[in-house]
Amino acid sequence: VVRRQLLQRYEHQPFVSCLAGLYGCQWRRYQRAKLECTSFVLLTVTFFLTLIFLYFWSEAQNDYNDFDWFNFGKLGFWFPWSVVLLVLAVALFTYIALLLVLAVCLLSEGQRLYLHWSHKIGILVTLSFSISATAVLSDLWSKEWTTLLLSFQVTAPFLHVGGVSLMTFLSWPIALHFFRMNKRVRQVALLSLFLAVLFALYLVPLGMYSPCIKEEGTLGPAPTLIGHRGAPMLAPENTLMSFEKAVEAGGEGLETDVIISYDGVPFLMHDSTLRRTTNVHQVFPNRTDAPAAMFTWPELEMLSAGSWFLQRDPFGTVSSLDADERVRVQNQTVPSLKDFLNLAAEHERLVIFDLRRPPRGHPYRDSWITRTLEVIHNESFINSSQVVLWLPADQRSLVQELDPELQQTSGDHASIEELQEEHIVRLNLHYSYMSQEQIRKYASVNISTNLYVISQPWLYSLAWCAGVHSVTTNALHILTTLQRPLFLMTPDEYSLMWILTDIMSAFLIAHIICIISSVHGSIISCVHLQYCCCRTASFFKLHANTASPWPYKIIL
Repeated sequence: VVRRQLLQRYEHQPFVSCLAGLYGCQWRRYQRAKLECTSFVLLTVTFFLTLIFLYFWSEAQNDYNDFDWFNFGKLGFWFPWSVVLLVLAVALFTYIALLLVLAVCLLSEGQRLYLHWSHKIGILVTLSFSISATAVLSDLWSKEWTTLLLSFQVTAPFLHVGGVSLMTFLSWPIALHFFRMNKRVRQVALLSLFLAVLFALYLVPLGMYSPCIKEEGTLGPAPTLIGHRGAPMLAPENTLMSFEKAVEAGGEGLETDVIISYDGVPFLMHDSTLRRTTNVHQVFPNRTDAPAAMFTWPELEMLSAGSWFLQRDPFGTVSSLDADERVRVQNQTVPSLKDFLNLAAEHERLVIFDLRRPPRGHPYRDSWITRTLEVIHNESFINSSQVVLWLPADQRSLVQELDPELQQTSGDHASIEELQEEHIVRLNLHYSYMSQEQIRKYASVNISTNLYVISQPWLYSLAWCAGVHSVTTNALHILTTLQRPLFLMTPDEYSLMWILTDIMSAFLIAHIICIISSVHGSIISCVHLQYCCCRTASFFKLHANTASPWPYKIIL
């Protein structure tokens, strides 16, 4: 009887046959399906874990460059691992999402689930990838979880609408499956779980905070843009071409890192070695890993500081350069601090740089501060008030004594009293420390806040709403085009949006349940009527050939 019923059901429902084939590879129409609750639960868990990792890594795009350079330092060769990881996460999530959609469709059609072994392997691979990748990134880039939390201040309103819309859409197959279930306990469990998730989504906006939800007219000016090592997306970092591109793109400040050569010439270099951003492996193959400060200035002038940019294309922007710009990139050399300061003075730009102390055995190990100040005062024509010097705490008093006009900056998240005692006028903090309350507190005593490194428009929008004074960025040419934050609305507008979303969702779900309930009741009545007719017909047929009264034969 069961086989005959399955035969009739599949014979008249090719759509169900197709679903069963894609999900369980059961392309023979009348093959009996098995119930596999474990596989469906594992599929659902894998879907949510993969979704979390995909969201986590897509929101971490601001730090992709740091991730790739970190791997370069460990592996010794350049490869865009961040993009590959993102593409792989998207592919695996799409695969799991399609499987889950097939499973939900089969359940809504009243079919039992049978997952093919190849899909089981695919689910286990995806689950292992999501767990291991999340664990490794959490260990290496723990600050990215802070980025994830910050992203909710921008994306939460849209995630709320998307989540409510998804639950509204799922109400149809869930209701179909609910009315097809025979056991009351399972029906209660399914309905309770669905309603719990739905009501939680409805109430999420009550606990949401975002600095971009503010009264009209309270938005402050856009943060000042400071080029991080110039404009590293448009030219090799820490080269004169990079800083010229930053000025052309509209950067109001220039940020760099300064090291002192063995013969006492301060020059621009971020890393402690020359391996990443020069061709030192070709010119000095035996000194590839030697400290940059142990090279003399004539030796540094022999190196190319731009060829690596064309070879590795760290931001995928080399294709936007024309032939003349490529030649110019190829000819870039390591610039001195003097040349950098003169360029900033010529264009009247603020400069901020981190001065690195030379290693032990260096001739300027103890005079690195005075040598740098000598270049600022005597060898360049920049005004001291244009220079923001980021130094270790134990050197600030000396700098303050030698040049009171230099703007003292700190990277410590200290109290206002401590900052004022050290004459700090600017804080240079990682963007993960972004706090609207703290920024306002520092601003009340004339201490401005600069956040680094912000390159994504959503993160810049959040800093704008939080009242940040300036940001250090790799993407000057992108952020200068923003006329307003990507997400900005008044509290009344946001309340109206989420209340209307919840009301419309509740109305649609109630309407869907009523429709399915009535249709299900009609089907039950038709099945019962068909059953009665079949029993009656069987009764008459049984007595048709017997010695029964003639009215039975006439009725037949």
